[in-house]
Amino acid sequence: MALVEKELKRILPKVRGRYLFNVPLAPTTWFRVGGAAQVTFKPADIQDLAFFLQNRPSNLPLHVIGVGSNILVRDGGIQGVVIRLGQGFTNLFVDETQLDAGAAVLDRTIATVSAEAAITGFEFLCGIPGTVGGALRMNAGAYGSDISQVLVYAQVMDSQGTLHQLSAQELGLSYRHCDLSKEWIFIGARFKGEKGDSKMIQKKISSYLEERERTQPVKTQTGGSTFANPPHEKAWQLIEKAGCRGLKKGGAMISELHCNFMINTGNATATDLEELGEEVRHRVLEKTGVDLRWEIERMGIAKSSQVGERAA
Repeated sequence: MALVEKELKRILPKVRGRYLFNVPLAPTTWFRVGGAAQVTFKPADIQDLAFFLQNRPSNLPLHVIGVGSNILVRDGGIQGVVIRLGQGFTNLFVDETQLDAGAAVLDRTIATVSAEAAITGFEFLCGIPGTVGGALRMNAGAYGSDISQVLVYAQVMDSQGTLHQLSAQELGLSYRHCDLSKEWIFIGARFKGEKGDSKMIQKKISSYLEERERTQPVKTQTGGSTFANPPHEKAWQLIEKAGCRGLKKGGAMISELHCNFMINTGNATATDLEELGEEVRHRVLEKTGVDLRWEIERMGIAKSSQVGERAA
């Protein structure tokens, strides 16, 4: 049985940050769907987060959410504590060709600041929605680059509140993947680029953004790429081949513009979106023999028995 708010308030450690209870998550995710978080914790800073982890009830599940750009919160909501890193994790410093960034810094901010400082290598981040923490967790990438190529080290806090400094190799970064346990939390990272020309960097960023707006449904309620590209394949081409462009399920639809994007047309539920994604996976497997892997992270409790995977 889920713990009631009064009991949660009694057992949660006394932090300097904020606890919020039964918070609807739909308004904070890009899909605008999903249920509520049992508890949301916004730590004041790294020390506050460490104190919480060291003193929390060990049986209370933990989840970390950034700006909600690449997640699908299921309609039943999320049990346990959702950690959201805020102002205390937005540090950003530039030293010659290196950048130190907190986990809550937006990816596009890294691209903008590095362009102003004439540091090249970070242009690919301009069109990636989300934060540094999320980019590290999934080894985000675009246009032939990814986080592993610019990462010096990441600062990570384990489930006991201890800080670690890990390289890309130690994190096990590969295509849209990180080996690190989901119980560990990214705090920030040091990145390294190369000296470049500010005008040329900005020109490249502008071209990337123009291409993104031309080829992706950026002005809709979407969550970015739905499926990771299989080896030597493009997910959108497989989806196209399976006849799924424009496919609908309730208020959810596969984008006509780019068929590796799902869209909430206005009244979709999380169940609509997840079932649509699973239908696409089924059709692609049947047509091409390729089993697509979700790139969007699904979290929480599903309400429909038709969705095979009940919890992320």
